[in-house]
Amino acid sequence: MLLQGYLARLMKISSDVQAALTQRRAVVALESSVLAQGLPHPHNEECAWRCAAAVRERGGVAATIAIIDGDIHVGLPPALLQRLTQSGGVAMKIAARDVAVAVAKKSTGGTTVSATCEIAAAAGIAVFATGGIGGVHRGASTHFDVSPDLAAIAKSPVAVVCAGAKSVLDVAATLEQLETLGVPVIGVGTDDFPGFYTRSSGLKLEHRVENAEEAAHLFKTRRLLGQGGVIFAVPPPAETALGFDEVEHHLKDALVEAERHSVRGKAVTPFLLKQMAERLGNKTLQANLALLENNARFAAELAVECARGKQ
Repeated sequence: MLLQGYLARLMKISSDVQAALTQRRAVVALESSVLAQGLPHPHNEECAWRCAAAVRERGGVAATIAIIDGDIHVGLPPALLQRLTQSGGVAMKIAARDVAVAVAKKSTGGTTVSATCEIAAAAGIAVFATGGIGGVHRGASTHFDVSPDLAAIAKSPVAVVCAGAKSVLDVAATLEQLETLGVPVIGVGTDDFPGFYTRSSGLKLEHRVENAEEAAHLFKTRRLLGQGGVIFAVPPPAETALGFDEVEHHLKDALVEAERHSVRGKAVTPFLLKQMAERLGNKTLQANLALLENNARFAAELAVECARGKQ
């Protein structure tokens, strides 16, 4: 975990986020890798505004986290947000292991789930919304490619709201790894683990909650016990979700292309997501934007419930 004292000196917390934290009001952390690498311009900018608006509508304050010129920003001013969304994909993709490098080299980039989790926890933000978490990649038994997202969630006392794991992953192995790490995965109004673009991955969950109030009670209990993060899995909206068989069919072809081009490491996920977008057209883009907004909305409801009684 990042050292709290040193990290605090490096952080630039926006005035609205700082006021909310001081007053113990609801704050929702948002990652920025989806803006820098995950979505093309201008859709990434649309995503940022839609997610922030969804958080505000439910009574929360949005805190987009990114590193700009070596400064760790918790809450991005509009000019810096646009700088990131208009970076043309050249901004650094910053996972937890890269934070020190980005700070030391005064780099600019979007933070992934792992980096955002650690920074949010250090800033005192308990709820974080993203699209889909990283996990165990298909074929990991030979190349050992496992996202640092899982370990970061396990050790950071943060509630992570997502639409499951990205569909390009080995989802069953990802759930097994989360169990090994002691991270509870809770379905929100569902017994099925969502498949990012799809409402179900075909895998069942052991635990569920029906609403933000139940989710907050569960998360508060885990924090009181001194344990790490929790994943709240929210199915993507039905009107934009894709069919499981359709996604799997195109994903198999995309995986062949990734192997043919020798794509490895953290380049795999953006490559596969781009391939899926090309094969499925506008459907993946609309599904992605809708689920990100939907997750931000539930995360704000959760943050509001968590904040009750703190003021």
